[in-house]
Amino acid sequence: MMNDLDRIKAEIADNFDEELELQLEEERIDGLVLEGLAPGGPALDRRIYFRELFRLQHELVRLQDWIQYKKLKVVVLFEGRDSAGKGGAIKRVTQRLNPRICRVVALPAPTERERHQWYFQRYVQHLPTAGEMVLFDRSWYNRSGVERVMGFCTPDELEEFFRSVPDFEHMLVRSGIILIKYWFSITDEEQEFRFRMRIEDPLKQWKLSPMDMESRVHWEDYTRAKEEMFDRTHTEHAPWWVVQAVDKKRARLNCIAHLLGQIPYESVPKQEISLPERVRNPDYTRRTVPPELYVPETY
Repeated sequence: MMNDLDRIKAEIADNFDEELELQLEEERIDGLVLEGLAPGGPALDRRIYFRELFRLQHELVRLQDWIQYKKLKVVVLFEGRDSAGKGGAIKRVTQRLNPRICRVVALPAPTERERHQWYFQRYVQHLPTAGEMVLFDRSWYNRSGVERVMGFCTPDELEEFFRSVPDFEHMLVRSGIILIKYWFSITDEEQEFRFRMRIEDPLKQWKLSPMDMESRVHWEDYTRAKEEMFDRTHTEHAPWWVVQAVDKKRARLNCIAHLLGQIPYESVPKQEISLPERVRNPDYTRRTVPPELYVPETY
């Protein structure tokens, strides 16, 4: 039998494997394309990446505790082109956190009812209460991006959106919400490379939609949309922050490090935890589970 120290080491290794599994999955995708197709410079050393990621995730746990302790309300928007790496960054932010405190909102296309509501209404219901952090995997900025480029909104609706956003976000900030907005930036060549990898990988093809394919055709239209979005919604109370995302590992580390710097936090005083003794009743006998109820031990 393992002693306590061995069991602790095994638990730590299991936690490490969780992140390693994600990383190896990405490298498996890279292996599906010919060597030399990937744009960009040299990759970040894996040892440095894991060391910094685990250090930053430890700080995220401290930040989470502080948010809960101080009853803060935090909203983080993740925006960017398709395949820019928003989802991967969000996974690394939330990987060690309590989902009851830090939750992710990724809304589908609006329903018929939602299309006729006040535009911001379906987002408002997902805003945090005291002691919560909400990460939006795409947000109300869908209107200035995909809806604009693909013609899902009228020019008047777009103009009303641009007029409303600064006031809407200022209202959120005045109400006590900490609002942080990230744009993940990749190059034309990098997006093409990532799309090609998804096409080649049967486990990732579900990520490709007809809208993704159209986004390649409308690259310049999305660029113009992004530029006007920055011009009209980058404000003092709700600024945009651009994450250079061609290198996924660096993008994740840089984004998490920056996020930690946006909210001053300290260690939270905690009560000492002691494990209570198990109560044993002499009149209780544990029943035997029928063998047919067990999952077959294939491994």
